[in-house]
Amino acid sequence: MLRIEHLTKVYPNGTVGLRDVSFEVEDGEFLVVIGLSGSGKSTLLRCINRLIEPTEGKIFWDDTDLTAASGVEMRRIRRHIGMVFQQFNLVKRSSVLTNVLSGRLGYVNPWLSLLGWWPSEEHARARRALERVGIPEKAASRADALSGGQQQRVGIARALMQEPRLLLADEPVASLDPVLAHSILHYLEMLNKADGTTVICSLHFLDLVHRYATRVIGLKDGLKVFEGRPTDIDRARFKEIYGEEAQEVRATALDAA
Repeated sequence: MLRIEHLTKVYPNGTVGLRDVSFEVEDGEFLVVIGLSGSGKSTLLRCINRLIEPTEGKIFWDDTDLTAASGVEMRRIRRHIGMVFQQFNLVKRSSVLTNVLSGRLGYVNPWLSLLGWWPSEEHARARRALERVGIPEKAASRADALSGGQQQRVGIARALMQEPRLLLADEPVASLDPVLAHSILHYLEMLNKADGTTVICSLHFLDLVHRYATRVIGLKDGLKVFEGRPTDIDRARFKEIYGEEAQEVRATALDAA
């Protein structure tokens, strides 16, 4: 179980990213975090694996206090926390296989990996990961030669290399068209259901939330303003999360859901 207690993040310029946010995530959930841009979704996900440091509050995973973990301890813990990014975060000039192998950096000799040497079993693991996301034939291609949807599949395959128990997906489909968005979320759902991986994913669109989420957290201006099932997001809750103007523009999404 992941437990967030009174999490607050204030950036050096005074911007408040999160304000006293608390909730729990059971093992095996597909939790979706929703809210407008700037609501705190990315800040929340990056605080969980301490890519950014919380200002106040606690984060517990299996009763381990992540906020108190040393650098060495966090490197060990991050072996089991995968991350999928909105902008893919691939090394563009490197091959797809090399990008996927980088997901095992926490498990192998760092000096040998810097020299480009990886054990044969890691190569085999990387190829299996590419097979799971449907692009094994792209292993030798440069990452920047792939489409956006294919690059995000590489990002998921890289996360797979960690054999994660927890997967954080920060707006993974924001730059993709609707068909590709469903394709990428299908792979995250596959990890969630087939492997039992807990998924915390930030999204914008309610049709995707209704299709994939088992539970939803809504953020607005860094505050948690909603927690519940996707079907609980009625017009009033939508307005509370997204505001008056968004209510008028996007209310049809609730009618279609």
